[in-house]
Amino acid sequence: MTKADIKNIIGEIRNELIKNSDEKCKQNYQRFFKEKVKFYGVKSAQVGKTAKRYWDEIKSLPKRIIYEICEMLLASDYCEEAFIVCDWLPKMSNQYKESDFNVFKKWISKYVNNWAKCDTFCNHTMGKFLELYPHYISELKKWNRSSNIWMKRASAVSLIIPAKNGKYLEDVFEISNNLLLDPSDMVQKGYGWLLKEASRKHQKEVLDFVIKNKKLMPRTSLRYAIELMPANLKKIAMAK
Repeated sequence: MTKADIKNIIGEIRNELIKNSDEKCKQNYQRFFKEKVKFYGVKSAQVGKTAKRYWDEIKSLPKRIIYEICEMLLASDYCEEAFIVCDWLPKMSNQYKESDFNVFKKWISKYVNNWAKCDTFCNHTMGKFLELYPHYISELKKWNRSSNIWMKRASAVSLIIPAKNGKYLEDVFEISNNLLLDPSDMVQKGYGWLLKEASRKHQKEVLDFVIKNKKLMPRTSLRYAIELMPANLKKIAMAK
């Protein structure tokens, strides 16, 4: 496939997104973000259809070509194009190699600039990678010290799916403890959400963690962490 072919595919994807954009939808999207975001204004169901249609066109291409297309879409900064990438990458998990960790790290650092991109990319793409190569969780934890709030949020939300399934509890607690006093509400919500998902299988352990740290833990994180717990346990966790 030539560079011209790649540009044609990307051009077709963008034309389809523009064709299906809606100004009201675009304005509604912006309400969910503090920062200015780039949206075409395409409903998520339509973005999914576009992703599926073009996946059928490119899925037989070499991995390096697909990754090249993905990076060009991410570089546009449009959320819908990022969501298409996030739809495609988990479908390639049988091709993931350890070297992909640094590829994904670079993409998060360079192209992720809001919670929607962060969560959509990390929940499934990074989550699946870490289930395949769990020893990279030690590298993930290094993101806790990043100056980039989205890298810090990514260090938590990349374990959302494994945590929901009861995995990596000690890592969940270590990451949450590392981020405990972070001043960004985006980071606070990220590790609070991680604790919430871990509580599905480990309610007592998560409650114990919250009670142990509740004098320091921001209320935003605490409320997220106990969201799935019964009222009597929430009362214990929230008590001063």
